[in-house]
Amino acid sequence: MFLAMDTVFDQCSIAILDSSGQVLSNHTETGKRQQTQQILPMIDAALSEAQLRLADIQALIFNRGPGAFSGIRINTAVVQALSVAHDLPCVGVSSLQAIAQSAYQQYSLTHLYSALDARMQQVYFGQYELVVDEQLGYSIMQPVLADGSDSTEQLLDYDSQTALNIPIAGNGAPLLALQDQQACHEDVWPDAVVIGQLGIAQFANVGGTEAAQALPKYLRNQAWKTLKEQGKA
Repeated sequence: MFLAMDTVFDQCSIAILDSSGQVLSNHTETGKRQQTQQILPMIDAALSEAQLRLADIQALIFNRGPGAFSGIRINTAVVQALSVAHDLPCVGVSSLQAIAQSAYQQYSLTHLYSALDARMQQVYFGQYELVVDEQLGYSIMQPVLADGSDSTEQLLDYDSQTALNIPIAGNGAPLLALQDQQACHEDVWPDAVVIGQLGIAQFANVGGTEAAQALPKYLRNQAWKTLKEQGKA
């Protein structure tokens, strides 16, 4: 059994899945203002609904970003605390990969760009292709290196144009300069079920990490710090 959570996509989403990806409990509350108050009661409610305890959970899966800094901090901190308290491994899942996986499930897209609004006139950006996970028996959108980049996740300025004329999914899609007839799916919005499915595949292939290694991914250097910590105040 796996416990998955997301507070990065302007929501509080909790899911419990078994090793085959079957959903035992799934609840999402939209909006981000009450995430810190919502997340622990929602975890308790999900466990109760699935008739499980944390001792029955094999790993904790969370959205490690990139995305909203406060949202990343919330589910990362909760996962780290539960990991230490209950000796559970952690699995961090990319928000951009989650967008790609949702786009595959929603629109049957097998090669696409993920784009998430990063504010400050930029989007978080990645390229993904469908790969069949033979161990699990289902398909996963996996990252590929974009042209001219040594990273699968990067920041692009608003109005940038992509190298390939393939679909773009996520709320950052309309902020880029689309090519002629390039499909734009800004309505793709993953929940904890998608985070869980990707985390289960990752755990089956490479395992999890201890709490100290369950780290967020911000992409912007030092942007997660307060202005005082950055020396700007």
